[in-house]
Amino acid sequence: MSEVIQGVSHIDTKELSDILQDPGNRTIIIDVREPEEYIQAHIPGVPLIPMGEIIGYMDDLDPEREYVFICRSGQRSFNVAKYFQQNGFDAVHNYAGGMLDWDGEMATGLENVIEQPLDPKKLER
Repeated sequence: MSEVIQGVSHIDTKELSDILQDPGNRTIIIDVREPEEYIQAHIPGVPLIPMGEIIGYMDDLDPEREYVFICRSGQRSFNVAKYFQQNGFDAVHNYAGGMLDWDGEMATGLENVIEQPLDPKKLER
């Protein structure tokens, strides 16, 4: 069950898995790690926008949509979720355990790296 820590909703592995398995769920999931980390292992279909670049995409993202941010341990994704929340994005969540806790399917390589200009279709699962 999601938990609010320092004002940010944190979801666990089961909740993230449920989102991924529900074809009707339109939540946008974004991996905010560095490309080197993403290449080694990532959740299939989840796009990469590194933490250091994501602020440049904020104007292109819909603040009415729901977002889950993922990183290695949950710290960087927490910081991104907090920043988004402070900037008018109300439905944001941090995947608390990060990829260290993920026990589901994983892929390798640069599957879905987001670049400017943003193509919103690349954010959909």
